[in-house]
Amino acid sequence: MSWRSLFQFELKAIFTNPSILFTVFGGVLIYSFLYPLPYTNQLPREQQIVVVNLDQSALGRKLERMVDATPEVVIAARTESVDAAKALVNQGKVQGLLVIPKDFQRDVLLGKSPTLAYGGDAAYFLVYGTIAEGIATAAGTLGAEVKVARMVSAGGNIALAAEQYTAIKLNAQPVFNPTMGYVNYVVPAVFVLILHQTLLIAVGLLGGGQNEYLRAGESGYWLHYPARRVVLVRGIVFTLIYLPLVMYYFGFSFSYYNISRLASIQDLMLVTVPFLLSVIFLGMILGQLIPRRELATVVVLLSSLPLVFSAGFIWPVEMIPTPVTWLAQLAPSTPAINAFLRLNQMGADFDQILSLWGQLWLQALIYGAIAVRLMLRVKRQNKQAVKL
Repeated sequence: MSWRSLFQFELKAIFTNPSILFTVFGGVLIYSFLYPLPYTNQLPREQQIVVVNLDQSALGRKLERMVDATPEVVIAARTESVDAAKALVNQGKVQGLLVIPKDFQRDVLLGKSPTLAYGGDAAYFLVYGTIAEGIATAAGTLGAEVKVARMVSAGGNIALAAEQYTAIKLNAQPVFNPTMGYVNYVVPAVFVLILHQTLLIAVGLLGGGQNEYLRAGESGYWLHYPARRVVLVRGIVFTLIYLPLVMYYFGFSFSYYNISRLASIQDLMLVTVPFLLSVIFLGMILGQLIPRRELATVVVLLSSLPLVFSAGFIWPVEMIPTPVTWLAQLAPSTPAINAFLRLNQMGADFDQILSLWGQLWLQALIYGAIAVRLMLRVKRQNKQAVKL
């Protein structure tokens, strides 16, 4: 009943279980390439649209050429009516439409503000945003040209007119996502969730499998050791297994996808250790509560989407119902995602994430204590069953 023998039993239980090995190593490695694959180009480009030019003037055709020249949009079709354009969008042949109104050139030359109608497939936010950005940029550029030409015709200096055609100029500089792409936006957070879910499943599979042995009337090594020792050793073993996988994600994978890394190794390690321990102990609780090992995968996978959308990096926390926000705080992935994002992507100091770090340690202590209590209960039930 030595510590060494318990470590050996735990390692044997993990590395002789194909389900655990595939979840831990296969899941982490496969998802590191599979999930970011559709978004390696960062942003959608050359989205196809249909144009309805009701003006057919020189200025209207110029706007068409300017829209087609943007990197975001390409004109794939032209129709004579708005209904025909809508039909193409509904059929999925194009992703958006642009309607140039009648008398467009006349209104522009008279100094009026004609209304351009454009839209995109809102089922995909990135596609819709790209189409809107491309058309709005082209329309804004054309409007600026008209204003400058009018100022020059009124006797103004062309260089001065080019600088003063608008009272306000926008100089947008993205701070935490320089490429404004999907990979830098979502992948760092989702990688943390992948580590969370695969580790939770693996520990749950181990505990659920041990419950199956007990129900079959067999005895297990974990019953012959103190519960606190089993919980501690299992936490150490899984932590040592997952530390290289965490380094693989925050090291090679981030470099491979050109994701910014601003945190020091020491700060990352300080957050990683309580994060892994809290997930392991939560997985042990799950493993003690489920009667069969396969239920661990079902329960964890069903929680994946709610955890993603309640973590606060996709949907603003202020827009999430308060009860959902509080429930999300029970999952170690929520404070871990926010801590890693602030350190690694936003360049925060460790002092600025102390509350999240403390939350992870609190979860590790509470979940560890609950795991010990549940294991003691199982041992008592097993002794009673043996007596009977």
